[in-house]
Amino acid sequence: MIRAMVVDDSGFMRMALRRIIEADGDLRVVGEASDGATAIELAGRLHPDIVTMDLEMPGLDGLAATRGMAALPDPPAVVMVSHHTRDGSENALAALAAGAADVLWKGSSIGGLDLAQIDRELRGRLRHWARQRTGQARPRPVALPQAPAFAPPAGKGCDVVVVAASTGGPDALATLLAAAGPLPVPCVVAQHMPADLGPDFVRHLGRRSGAQVVLAEHGMELRAGVVTVIPGNTDGHVARGGASGGLVMRLGRGEGVVHPSADMLFRSAALVAQRALGIVLSGMGRDGAAGAAALRERGMAVLAQSPESCVVAGMPGAVIEAGLVAETADPAGLGARLRVLAVPRAAGRGWGAA
Repeated sequence: MIRAMVVDDSGFMRMALRRIIEADGDLRVVGEASDGATAIELAGRLHPDIVTMDLEMPGLDGLAATRGMAALPDPPAVVMVSHHTRDGSENALAALAAGAADVLWKGSSIGGLDLAQIDRELRGRLRHWARQRTGQARPRPVALPQAPAFAPPAGKGCDVVVVAASTGGPDALATLLAAAGPLPVPCVVAQHMPADLGPDFVRHLGRRSGAQVVLAEHGMELRAGVVTVIPGNTDGHVARGGASGGLVMRLGRGEGVVHPSADMLFRSAALVAQRALGIVLSGMGRDGAAGAAALRERGMAVLAQSPESCVVAGMPGAVIEAGLVAETADPAGLGARLRVLAVPRAAGRGWGAA
């Protein structure tokens, strides 16, 4: 049984969400709160697996309550359910940065409350994030066996950087890219986010980092110095194409609940890049772990955000525990290392290749 908690200042909305959540019998609402402070206290006492969170509430709002829950010893997964995650996409980005695993809009395109949409989407998302939450408590700092800092063999740089991020990712990405500065190779980002959030996320990331950031289009060429973001609720992979045979972006929709898929992106880079560099940032779940394994099988390097610097350490923790990571650091530290490691490749074979 998945234990859920509902946080909303509207009594009608709390009742409606309870009925939607409990409709199939495998989710049970164990608590309700009408403000953020009460929500944090209840979450610490009731230990729910998942929380639906309103954004605007009296006193402590949904963003502050989400940050408070992320700091609990056994944090629940939070899904922000609000009118304001669509009316103002900056709010949706702020929710993801604060520690929300997902965001769901309450309204419809013609205005007003859309309970039918919530009924279609909410239970599936809650089940997914409740499963991903298992083992997501913030781990102790991990000491890697490598003593020296990783460096590629002399004369062998990289031709693309691929980045995975989810919960807490928007701020981590902006900090990493600002610290890295302009890159001499293409960079592709898979940040878990809803379908409509891509354009706002691109503007947010460019403004915060100073990098040139674009939203991916099917068939577009990946260019040095440009950060390409895969659109929300879409999957993307790198391929060879064009007259020059360089790297291009292919978009589609794979299986699974979470999109864009970091595993799909990383696996594609392992297949077609000469020397890809993978980076796994803050996020809930294990997306990116299988893709990181594919990169390492080809002798390509994977870096991860240090667990103690993550909003949620699930994704970095998964690749660290699997022994796939060459180095960990906070986002600024990863950006500094990226300046050193993301050098254009020379002719030859990949990192670690015989």
